[in-house]
Amino acid sequence: MTRRILHVVSNVAHYRDPAAPTGLWLSELTHAWQVFAANGCEQRIVSPQGGVSPLEPRSLKWPLADASVKDWLADPSRMALLSSTARPDEIDPMAFDAIYFTGGHAVMWDFPDCGELQRITRAIHERGGIVSSVCHGYCGLLNTRLADGTLLVAGRRVTGFSWREEVLAGVAAKMPYNVEDEMKRRGARYEKARLPFVSHVVVDGRLVTGQNPMSARATAQHVAALLK
Repeated sequence: MTRRILHVVSNVAHYRDPAAPTGLWLSELTHAWQVFAANGCEQRIVSPQGGVSPLEPRSLKWPLADASVKDWLADPSRMALLSSTARPDEIDPMAFDAIYFTGGHAVMWDFPDCGELQRITRAIHERGGIVSSVCHGYCGLLNTRLADGTLLVAGRRVTGFSWREEVLAGVAAKMPYNVEDEMKRRGARYEKARLPFVSHVVVDGRLVTGQNPMSARATAQHVAALLK
């Protein structure tokens, strides 16, 4: 049976300062997309509002823009997927085996309080599917509650972009909140690699999270393995 993956991307194009652009960190999508495609999965992209998902400019520059990013940018059909993402109300969660939240600082604004994304995530999880995220994508898991009212992340092992990485990346002052601390406040058992900016994935049952952009491929590989 063909497995179906739902990728979640942001609609936000800038930090609080409109002159400071941000958006989807493209390799976090392209690396995972390659892994899922190689495993024969069907894939679809959704965003909180539907429509255009802006791209983080820094993710498009060498050396961060690898072959998968360049191939995506050069393919009009792939780029079209990011200009016409689905709205959450167009998504039937029963049709998907896994949800994968991509990152980029943009998601810090539109992922946490999107009730429709929470509904989809809850439904996929409670029917036995996989919930996954990479880097800042775990902002999308902050406020998701299960049918019994408990937080999805409470008591669960998770990872995501660390505050140390925010500082080293030179963007800590632009952050609307410290998501690492917010995860801990919700009872999540946050973990991170000893060294910043290295691939690190945490698997807790059907919850799979990757720490940073370098973790996207490994995160998707773990999800693909669980789907088998």
